[in-house]
Amino acid sequence: MKIGIVGLPNVGKSTLFNAITKAGAESANYPFCTIEPNVGMVCVPDKRIDVLSKMYETDKSTYATIEFVDIAGLVKGASKGEGLGNKFLSHIRETDAIAHVVRCFEDEKIVHVEGKIDPINDIETISLELVFADIETIVKRIDRVTKVAKSQDKKAIAELELLNRIKAHLEEGKPVRTMQLTDEEKDTIKDAFFLTDKKVIYVANISESQIATKDTDPNVLKVKEYAKSEGAEVITLCAKLEEDLSELEDEDRKMLMADYGIEESGLDQLIKASYSLLGLISYLTAGKQECRAWTITKGTKAPQAAGKIHSDFERGFIKAEVVSYDDLIKYGSMNATKEKGLVRLEGKDYVVQDGDIILFRFNV
Repeated sequence: MKIGIVGLPNVGKSTLFNAITKAGAESANYPFCTIEPNVGMVCVPDKRIDVLSKMYETDKSTYATIEFVDIAGLVKGASKGEGLGNKFLSHIRETDAIAHVVRCFEDEKIVHVEGKIDPINDIETISLELVFADIETIVKRIDRVTKVAKSQDKKAIAELELLNRIKAHLEEGKPVRTMQLTDEEKDTIKDAFFLTDKKVIYVANISESQIATKDTDPNVLKVKEYAKSEGAEVITLCAKLEEDLSELEDEDRKMLMADYGIEESGLDQLIKASYSLLGLISYLTAGKQECRAWTITKGTKAPQAAGKIHSDFERGFIKAEVVSYDDLIKYGSMNATKEKGLVRLEGKDYVVQDGDIILFRFNV
C-alpha cells in the first residue's frame, strides 16, 4: 500500500520523508528540488509484536509495512503542466492515499512559494489542481460513454448520469471523496482513478517553538476545521524534530521526547493513521521462530487471510485456531487460554479481527 506525501514546495515534505524512512531524501530551500519521487518502506509500530517477541523469546520480529512516496511540490497551474505538474500528478495517481503536508510555521529563512503563511490557501491550491485534473479525466470519459449511451445501453446511460453528477460536484471545487456514493457507484468509477477520490490525512507541520501550544495554535486549528468539513484526520508534528528523533538511539530519543513533553512521536501517529486510513488491520502469528504482523483489509475471511502467508494455506484451508491478543496477554500462555476455553476453531466464513493470533490448519 502506497501513501503519497504531497504539498506545496518548502512545506517540509522531504524533511518528513527523511524522518519516516531515514533515507536522506534531498531537501533544499527552493522549489522542485525533489523531481523523481523518493520511495521508502516503513514499519507500522505495533507494541503487540514487541510483547509477543519477549513472551516467545522469538528469533525474528516482523512488523506490517507501508510504502511512503515523497512526491515533488505541486504549484498553482500543475494540472496545466506548470512546474513539473503533469508528471507529479501521475505519481499521485499511483498511490492509494495522500498525506497532505501543510506549512503552519513561520521561518523567514525558508521561502514560501505564495510569499506568506496561509494553510487554508495552501490546501485549496493543491486541492483545486487535483480537481482540475479530475475534470479533465471525467470530460474524456463522458465523451466516450456518451457514444455508447446513444445506443440506449442501460449500463452506459446509468454511468453517464453518474459521471455528469460527479462533474458538477468537481466544478464546484469539491473533491470526489466528499460525495455520497453507493458501493455500486464507487465500483463504476473505480477504474477512473480520480485523484480527489483518494483518502487524505492532513499533516500540520509546525516549528519546535509551537509544540507546547500546538493544540491552540491558530494555523493548526484552521487546518483541523478544514479537515473536519470533509471528515479527514489531522496529525500535528514538527518534521524537523521528527527528523532529529529518527537519527537517535532509543534512550536518547525518549529523553528528547520527554524534554518536549511528547509521549508518542508524530511519525508513529502518522504511520498508524495511514494504516487505518486504508482500512487495514493486522492479524498475528507467534512462535519461537518468528512473531509477525500480517496485513489484511478489514472484512477479510480466514482462508484469504491464510493466503497472505502462502497460497497453499488458502487452497488447503481446513480450520483457523484463533485466540485474541488481549486474552493471551491476560492469561500469559497459549495453554492457559486453552484451559479457559478462549482458543476457538473457526471455519471458512470467519472474518478475521485485528489482533487475532492465528494458527492455520491446512492440507494440500
